[in-house]
Amino acid sequence: MTKKLQSGVSLVNFLSIPPAWGFFSIIPYFPENVQPDRFRAALRRADAAAPELPRQKSAGSFKIPVVTGEISGIMRSAPGPAPPGYGFPFSQASACNSYDVGMSTGISKKEETVNMNILVINAGSSSLKYQLLNPETGALLAKGLCERIGIDGKFTYKPQVEGKQVLDAVDVAMPTHSEAIQAVLNALVDKDNGVIGSMQEIDAVGHRVVHGGEAFAGSVLITDEVMKALEECIPLAPLHNPANITGINACTAVMGKDVPQVAVFDTAFHQTMPAKAYMYALPYEYYEKDKVRRYGFHGTSHKYVSGRAAAMLGKKPEELKLISCHLGNGSSIAAVDGGKSVDTSMGFTPLAGLPMGTRSGDLDAGILQYLMNKYGMNIDEMLNILNKKSGVEGLSGVSSDFRDLEKAAEEGNARAQLAEEKFAYEVKKYVGAYAAAMGGVDAIIFTAGVGENDKGIRAMVCDGLEYMGVKLDPAANDVRGKETVISAADSKVKVLLIPTNEELMIATDTAAIVKGN
Repeated sequence: MTKKLQSGVSLVNFLSIPPAWGFFSIIPYFPENVQPDRFRAALRRADAAAPELPRQKSAGSFKIPVVTGEISGIMRSAPGPAPPGYGFPFSQASACNSYDVGMSTGISKKEETVNMNILVINAGSSSLKYQLLNPETGALLAKGLCERIGIDGKFTYKPQVEGKQVLDAVDVAMPTHSEAIQAVLNALVDKDNGVIGSMQEIDAVGHRVVHGGEAFAGSVLITDEVMKALEECIPLAPLHNPANITGINACTAVMGKDVPQVAVFDTAFHQTMPAKAYMYALPYEYYEKDKVRRYGFHGTSHKYVSGRAAAMLGKKPEELKLISCHLGNGSSIAAVDGGKSVDTSMGFTPLAGLPMGTRSGDLDAGILQYLMNKYGMNIDEMLNILNKKSGVEGLSGVSSDFRDLEKAAEEGNARAQLAEEKFAYEVKKYVGAYAAAMGGVDAIIFTAGVGENDKGIRAMVCDGLEYMGVKLDPAANDVRGKETVISAADSKVKVLLIPTNEELMIATDTAAIVKGN
């Protein structure tokens, strides 16, 4: 069976694609660029999805490789010798265990290969972000975004190969996510502007899945049983998991079942937390019956930067106590002891923890009843305020964007100054608490949009932590988005700036899953 891609490419046999892996989340930046009419037209002619293949019958127990939350290193992408703890060949991916799903997937184990191309997908309800990358070399081949799926369809494609043309928000009919996936594939294999010769060069697809509950302690090969478990997690993430599942189904419909797909969970890295960290002091029955507990999020980011920190410090992850500060419009902090998450600031939902762009973070639950009674609000109205009208935007009355806050604060806006101070104060409190919980700390990591780019916030967080052995170097801290040490040479606790790369982390997990080590 064949499927023609109408983008100037010859027939591609979707059923002969080698088994593989994949998943991710990406916030791409697309500069203005040339948009050739012929290429745009080719994308508009995306064919209908390939027919779904017959389901494989169960054939007893099947062991699925799983990448657990424990860090075993990050794929090496830089030239030269690797420092201790920097990377690991797939054959040494000690973080892989087995997850027995008691069924057959009908997918044979992939043969060992030197290089693998992974298509990473982050599906939203009306959008789909994608990257094609090689996790072993760290090479990014292409990235882009499908927007307004189900409406009028806007497609962006940015190849990372010299001489290839960029498409920026061109009109492409995408009634469903299946047409969006087809448009992505058409662009990737386009005769003139594609970055691969055929679909056979995509080894697997990886999907970002927001919530895995307690069912998934690591990344997992997607099977029928896994899909059922994902659906059972929908009540835990009703806005995100359904879209993630839609993305998986779309890839299956278009690419067929011979292409392995991997789910990588935002929550999985934190499944190593002890009960004393994840339990709430509520009647125990709410945990037993409803699984109400701390789950934590941003796990892929915390896992990635923790592995990179070990590499930068020339130590094994098992030897370190780290505090990872993922600071952005959504923010969380994780205590990572010996390569494992032992506590994190977000809770049952991403509303808990630090004040964020528009989210309140931690607060007295009694406030909800007080405000609801006084203003006659229902719970949905209250949650809308907590999620979308609070945080630094609510405090400042200016913006949820820290760049706007910084400008307003410099101009003397007292509420903007308060919002910045409140945010940094809460980060500092969590840093101190996690240092106490772990019995010390070797390094503090700043990552994500604010953590990577706002030197003022970093300085405010570190100010007053001298008693812990933290000493920031002002000159070294005067940097944006660069992996570097920003603490003074004599600082007992190292302070690191590490740009996060969730896509590479997802691809690394997926590679380990596919290779079965």
